[in-house]
Amino acid sequence: MRLNKYLSDAGVCSRREADSLILQGRVTVDGRKAVTGEKVSVDQQIRVDNREIRQGQPKVLLLLNKPRGIICTAKNQKDNIVDFVNYPIRVYPVGRLDVDSQGLILLTNQGELVNKIMRAGNYHEKEYQVTVDHPVTKEFLSKMAKGVPILGTVTRPCQIKRTGEKSFQIILTQGLNRQIRRMCEYFGYRVVRLNRTRIMNLKLGKLPVGAYREVTSEEWRELQRLLVDSSSVPCRKTGGIYGHSSGENQRAGTKVK
Repeated sequence: MRLNKYLSDAGVCSRREADSLILQGRVTVDGRKAVTGEKVSVDQQIRVDNREIRQGQPKVLLLLNKPRGIICTAKNQKDNIVDFVNYPIRVYPVGRLDVDSQGLILLTNQGELVNKIMRAGNYHEKEYQVTVDHPVTKEFLSKMAKGVPILGTVTRPCQIKRTGEKSFQIILTQGLNRQIRRMCEYFGYRVVRLNRTRIMNLKLGKLPVGAYREVTSEEWRELQRLLVDSSSVPCRKTGGIYGHSSGENQRAGTKVK
């Protein structure tokens, strides 16, 4: 099989990330530097950063209540999420959650699963509880729900409702860089606290901050059902809404409470 698929199936990273590791010269096959697109067999010695990679590891999916200050990266740097969890099997985060934010983030060793959950074109929901520095008005909620111009595009319509004088709940189907913070800043609001509470059917619940747990069999079955028609091909950021036309943007719907 192709080397990037081998690394993905072994739980190292996604295929796209594997290609990047190969280009950086961090992958070797039988002692030589690997090349992009090459095919390998299970009897060859494959290493990433001099660590031998073998397939056949158990599939892992963890739910972590990420504290503020932890960085969602698998890179070897201070306060990275992989070292924080310190799981006995190599896992890496599914997407990102800002260093200043806390709440639910998934970690796994399944590359294809990462792509299916995170691909913007699959329209999977992520729910957040947000506290801001000014009273939440109906006008603010309405404008947020319809889409906000940030990062050279317009965010998808989303579901949003007021939960307190200065707080609201929001459900997104995309994940632009610091999206909620940028959306709020556009209207003169500053995010004071941001907590992600749900990714698809997986809920934070009462999981303590800093703690993690493995996905339950019931959660896993429901997740697989929700992902059955999801593509694992990463989106290209080409015009429209994160690689989609403005017409597709309307599929997400708008809901304000």
